[in-house]
Formats: sequence, C-alpha cells, structure tokens
Amino acid sequence: MNIIGLIPARGGSKSIVKKNIKKMLGKPLIAWSIEAALASKINRVIVTTDDPEIRRVAIKYGAEAPFLRPAKLATDKMAIEPVIRHTVDWLMKNENYQVDGVVLLMPPTPIKPIKHINKMIDLFKKKKFDSVVAVREMIANDNPFWQLKRNDKTGKISLFNDKPLKKILPQRQLLPTSYSRNDVAYVFKPKNLLEKIPNLYGDKVELYLMDNFYNVDINTPDDWLFCEYKMKIYQKMKKNNRLP
Repeated sequence: MNIIGLIPARGGSKSIVKKNIKKMLGKPLIAWSIEAALASKINRVIVTTDDPEIRRVAIKYGAEAPFLRPAKLATDKMAIEPVIRHTVDWLMKNENYQVDGVVLLMPPTPIKPIKHINKMIDLFKKKKFDSVVAVREMIANDNPFWQLKRNDKTGKISLFNDKPLKKILPQRQLLPTSYSRNDVAYVFKPKNLLEKIPNLYGDKVELYLMDNFYNVDINTPDDWLFCEYKMKIYQKMKKNNRLP
C-alpha cells in the first residue's frame, strides 16, 4: 500500500505569528511532525503549504513539498478535506502516484510517538478500516452527559442532551465512556474524501486509544508554553523508554 504522511501547514497563522515554523525546543514546530513521520512506516512525507518559507523549512527537514497550495485552499475558513484531496489528486495527475492511505499529521500537535503512529497504520492495513482515529478517554466533567448548555433563545440551562439539570447522572461511574480526538494522527482511505459529504472517516471506523498525556493542541500563546513544558517531559520519558 502507498501510505503518505500529509502535514498541512498554512502560512497565515494569526494567534501565533508563523506558528508552524516558530522554534519549539530548538526546532521549527513543523519539524517535530516531519521527523516522526519519516521515522515511521509512512512511505512518503508531504507538506502542503501556501507559504514559500514553510516549504523551504519542510524540505530542509526531509519532507517533500512538491507544490505551493492554491490561495483558495489556504484561508482560515477552509476545511481540511479539500486540502487533502488537492494533494491526492496532484500526486495522481503529476506523478501517476496512487495513494492508498493517508496519515494526517497536524503540526499544532507535535508530540507524535512513532510507535503509536505505526500501530495505527498496522490496524488500518490489517483490518481494512476506512479510518483509524487517535483518541483519548474523556474525563468525567468533559463527558457529554455532564456537559451543560444554554438555549440561545430562552436562556434556559440544560444538559447537553437537552435533559434538565436535575436529571444529571449522580455518579461518575454511571457515565458512558466517551472519547475525544487528540489530533496525534488520522489514518484513512482517500475514498472518504469522495463521499457526498467529504470526510476523513468513512463507515468502518476504529478508535486508537492513547494516554491523556498526548493531548496537546497549540492555538494560543498559553497553549504554546504548556506544550513546550510537556515536550520537555516527553523528551525525558522517550530517552528513558518510559512513554505510555
């Protein structure tokens, strides 16, 4: 199977200027995802970007960046599916390269353990899932059955499932298990992008459960500082072979 690692890196970051190439522990943020992908079972590592500087950095760290993404696919409101499809179509049209599987690696989640990426790829290949999604188990207060919402019209507060608060499940042990995507990786078939509503998942989906330690997503300067702290711990744990 031709498995590509796809790393999307738009140039117009607003909350953190030039976020994708800002130094995180001495390396551009995007380099952490590139290096993990290169060390994994992924066949080709491709960065899709609209920014020439990001492209140069990506190539320096060993990724392919065979094109600059069209501006219409690089706005902050653009969904990820058209961006991925553009890459898959470009490879077929320009290189006659058939993509059998995509591993989507988001740079704002730089803690990407190679062993887990490989296990996700193995699951995808052996079980023939449409997608394998990295997740964490939600803590009790983040469980949908304990989440609250406000009705925009009436102002009334209810549980997220529209039941009144007085019907909230009284004990954590009664909550059904729920999961949240952690953005470490998504592995999926390109055909999912061709559905009536293009998506990453398809019909046959498997969840790959990971330790909550890996839940990092950089969107703000505070997120950056928190991630930097976690990355230092990650590096020590990796060196001592103690990763969860």
